[in-house]
Amino acid sequence: MGGGNEEWRKNADTTKMTPEQVKAAGVEGSMRPPGHGPGGVLHQRKSLPFSFPAMAIGGLLLTGAIGYSVLYTRKKPEASAKDVAKVSVGVANPEETRPRK
Repeated sequence: MGGGNEEWRKNADTTKMTPEQVKAAGVEGSMRPPGHGPGGVLHQRKSLPFSFPAMAIGGLLLTGAIGYSVLYTRKKPEASAKDVAKVSVGVANPEETRPRK
């Protein structure tokens, strides 16, 4: 029981303690150098790498490009790239979506 009772001293969280409090508690062995925290989730950022509107616009453009490429690869042989673009934007007339003779 003596070894388990002292185990907490090795892993004590001293980050919010003053040096006097650390000495009074007798947990000098658990102190870590600055920048070497006790864990937590590694490599978290407090801010995003780009602004939120820029990432939203980029996501929409990427989604649109993927959608267009899927429609273009699945198009009928007689449809042109312009027809596919009209369908993907939603401005195509019914005549433009039917096979040409």
